[in-house]
Amino acid sequence: MITISTCMIVKNEERFLARCLDCVKAFSDEIIIVDTGSTDRTKEIAAQYTPNIYDFPWVNDFAAARNFSFSKATMEYIYIADADEMIDADNIRQILDLKKILLPEVEIVQMYYTNQLEFGTTYNYDKEYRPKLVKRLRTFYWQDPLHETLRLEPIIFDSDIAIIHKPHESHASRDFANLQAFIQAGTPLSSKLNIMYAKELFIAGNNSDFLTAKPYFMQLSKQILSEGELKAVQCVLAKCGVIERNPHLILGSALKNIADGNGSSEVCACLGEYYEACEDFSEAILWYYNAVYETQCELAIRYGSELPLNGLIRCYRAIGDSEQAAYYEHELQVSTAG
Repeated sequence: MITISTCMIVKNEERFLARCLDCVKAFSDEIIIVDTGSTDRTKEIAAQYTPNIYDFPWVNDFAAARNFSFSKATMEYIYIADADEMIDADNIRQILDLKKILLPEVEIVQMYYTNQLEFGTTYNYDKEYRPKLVKRLRTFYWQDPLHETLRLEPIIFDSDIAIIHKPHESHASRDFANLQAFIQAGTPLSSKLNIMYAKELFIAGNNSDFLTAKPYFMQLSKQILSEGELKAVQCVLAKCGVIERNPHLILGSALKNIADGNGSSEVCACLGEYYEACEDFSEAILWYYNAVYETQCELAIRYGSELPLNGLIRCYRAIGDSEQAAYYEHELQVSTAG
């Protein structure tokens, strides 16, 4: 049977910490709590479950705090938990069963992360895989009988275990503030973070968040980027153009986005939004239709379904075509039901 260290980083989590720890204590051989500056009863509550409580001065870096928590673990595997998670009895039982049968060569166990859409997180689906259980010490093996090489790819097991994410509020404002702090400090953002920034803007950002981000994405647009980053930048700038009613910015971003024949739903929806505001409903219908049926989402699935479908309904109502409006109302019902 494998042993598990549960590692957590926390700050002011008195409302939910006990709920989480009541779940993880069932399968954890030790619990590591790293506190990054709580001013409430978080550490007092944690002490009821574990003596392994450490202070870590917040340095505006979640990865640094996670790495510190991992450094304190001593068991074979590390379970990664957040205070706003919970696990029901059936899934706790599955983790206990997994402890008994997990093959030693497995280095990462993925579990379903559910309830993602309750608050505007950076994820587009209510149920997605996340790496939740990882081997603390990795063993490297040589492979291939000739021209031998080290195996670098981890062995991953996709389990059926589901973790329920139950946050008390959206973390978007915190994330936007942190990202802007990195940018103002001159800290380079990775390709992944650039895309995540754009994704979170489209999922949870308001107009002010987009306009605050605009200078950074304008700067990015002048650099050599991966295809994913480039599409994300074009989407953000197109949205900023709509907010500012700036046709030059909208069209410049949109034309570049669709020039390769693989336009983004977000850009098409932005064009629809712009032309609808101009009361050019036939043009708005064209672009809303393209958002739903002719393009793919880059960042937020709502821009390929719910938002442009609602746009089509409004535009057809505006021109007095109740039949088409009813058709897209049905399409919207089907989309949201799925």
